[in-house]
Amino acid sequence: MTLSNSQAITPELVAAHGLKPDEYERILSLIGREPSFTELGIFSAMWNEHCSYKSSKRWLRTLPTTGRRVIQGPGENAGVVDIDDGDCVVFKMESHNHPSYIEPYQGAATGVGGILRDIFTMGARPVAAMNALRFGAPDHPKTRHLVSGVVAGVGGYGNSFGVPTVGGEVEFDARYNGNNLVNAFAAGIARSDAIFYSEAQGVGLPVVYLGAKTGRDGVGGATMASAEFDEDIEEKRPTVQVGDPFTEKCLLEACMELMKTGAVIAIQDMGAAGLTCSAVEMGAKGDLGIELDLNKVPVREENMTAYEMMLSESQERMLMVLDPEKEEVAEAIFRKWGLDFAIVGKTTDDLRFRVFHNNEEVADLPIKDLGDQAPEYDRPWREPDTRGELPSHLIAAPEDYKAALLAILGGPNHSSRRWVYEQYDTIIQGNSLQRPGGDAGVIRVEGHPTKALAFSCDVTPHYVEADPFEGGKQAVAECWRNIIATGAEPLAATDNLNFGNPEKPDIMGQFVKAIEGIGEACRALDFPIVSGNVSLYNETNGEAILPTPTIGGVGLISDWRKMARIGSFSKGDHVILIGNDGDHLGASVYMREVLGSLDGPAPAVDLYVERRNGNFIRSAITNGQVTACHDISGGGLIVALAEMCMSAGAGMNLSLEPARGLPHALLFGEDQARYVITVPAEYGNFVCASAEGFGIPFRRLGKVAGDTLVIDALVSVSVEELRTAHEMWFPEYMAASGQPAKEPAASEEH
Repeated sequence: MTLSNSQAITPELVAAHGLKPDEYERILSLIGREPSFTELGIFSAMWNEHCSYKSSKRWLRTLPTTGRRVIQGPGENAGVVDIDDGDCVVFKMESHNHPSYIEPYQGAATGVGGILRDIFTMGARPVAAMNALRFGAPDHPKTRHLVSGVVAGVGGYGNSFGVPTVGGEVEFDARYNGNNLVNAFAAGIARSDAIFYSEAQGVGLPVVYLGAKTGRDGVGGATMASAEFDEDIEEKRPTVQVGDPFTEKCLLEACMELMKTGAVIAIQDMGAAGLTCSAVEMGAKGDLGIELDLNKVPVREENMTAYEMMLSESQERMLMVLDPEKEEVAEAIFRKWGLDFAIVGKTTDDLRFRVFHNNEEVADLPIKDLGDQAPEYDRPWREPDTRGELPSHLIAAPEDYKAALLAILGGPNHSSRRWVYEQYDTIIQGNSLQRPGGDAGVIRVEGHPTKALAFSCDVTPHYVEADPFEGGKQAVAECWRNIIATGAEPLAATDNLNFGNPEKPDIMGQFVKAIEGIGEACRALDFPIVSGNVSLYNETNGEAILPTPTIGGVGLISDWRKMARIGSFSKGDHVILIGNDGDHLGASVYMREVLGSLDGPAPAVDLYVERRNGNFIRSAITNGQVTACHDISGGGLIVALAEMCMSAGAGMNLSLEPARGLPHALLFGEDQARYVITVPAEYGNFVCASAEGFGIPFRRLGKVAGDTLVIDALVSVSVEELRTAHEMWFPEYMAASGQPAKEPAASEEH
């Protein structure tokens, strides 16, 4: 048999496809001959880091992925978790980092589009989105351009599609100058007995192409996302996909309608590596072969080659195995929605992946080997260096506590993100109960009178760099705390693991220890990982990003009428700290933004204490004893208090006496497992007695009063001053690039 092989396979061509010489030798051994040009492209797509997880899957297997509520863990388009009453939540987080640096608007937009497809491919209607964004230093020449483009892309796609963006993160650091991060999260709701999977079943069944036409955009995108950047980055611009949210909305509705007919046997989103990955995964999971005829693939450009069609990452496309008796019904639905519907192949019983184009066989490969025989590396790794203790008494106190607080609140990383999230539709669908700026986004479960879902995504990269194991634990613990702070029961998590080049032992060491920390925390907190994504090679000219293993989590609120917010308190409420006094200043916001230092270890995370304190907080909220709750994280107690005052538009009169530590450590320390709650005066003694009964440390801080935050003689700052500092950094920064500045509104949830 002679395959189309119009281009000679040279070592240079193999290297250009991201394949190492030994990997190419493995291909030759598997197929017993030289691959055709199209086959080389197929192998490069299936064996790159982005699709095969060849550097990470050994360690990903160590994560806890099951639990009493888990219906589907990793391995499908998204994870599925039971939320009672026959309902389930389907969710996942995924990166679109490399494309968003090359072309920020389309890179971010198609990242949102891709994660939404992962959700509705499973049969769930998307109900919430989040994004975790990280950019370079504010004074870097590309940062404003990237911020503007990425935020516009996220909003442009999500708003047009019609899903509320309920939360997220935006941070700046010089370590992201050459690689910004765009991590997109989406969640949907479905019936637990109506989930759709990607495993093909049945021989001789039609393989159907659905959605938009195929073009040349995104060809080689997955391979590009599996390599470092260099000074030739602009040459990679053509590998960024172009999205159309209106087509995707039609695709959603057509899929939802089709799924009700019983016509769908298996369905798979065409994401990374497009037609190649979707066809191979569907067939291999079902122990079936797939045969494709590319002349039947709808295209929007002339003279496309087989190679281009197989590796195109054009957006808004699906592949489906269809019940042949329902073919006419299925086609009518897609034609009604103005979408392409084409039978492009069939399932076979020979475990081969065969591709035809212009009456020529351009690929004939063992379908299981494309996935199962992908390289798996146990890469060398080095135990990360650890930092010595840095006692708080060796760290300088601020000369002016108020000035230090305002510097943090008015700086790039802790100022209001209103400029960002006001470009997102946060209330579309009409179910949003908490909008961006609180501890977690919350949406009602439609059709149920009191049920709601809480969402958060978190990581502190400076902690992970200081100690990847503790930093990995902390990312999980903070996400779990943010969900707890609304009164929700944390259900499960998704991860988006962003690191540098895994071929460097120090980077691989960061990855390994962070995974160990994440796994330990997820087990201790009963917070399994049900889906996720790994993004490696986030380096430019050898400079790696900060290690950034983002954790996205989902929680269930049985009665949203008892939900807590960070600013829902009233005059006279008691303000109580739950957890230990602050003492840890290493690797803290105070160190970085007030003292200009990166010194010190990450805070230790005691997972027993996290769970004990969190369960106490959730119980108090669900029992109706708490008016407001806020977890203590970056910036410590004083930043948490300021954020609560700004959200409520009210002041507090507080005291740290009797002091059991240094004031700057008490106020700026970032010790874990801590919350600030407000309770009605009549519950103050009861809540404190309950904490004492459970052995939980607490401190009575004072009461809600006036319009000024007062803490002993250390701090006295009006809510108006706090808001002015907090609100203006982002609008003023973006206005310098011609973006419109927005005046701060009277109040917001922070």
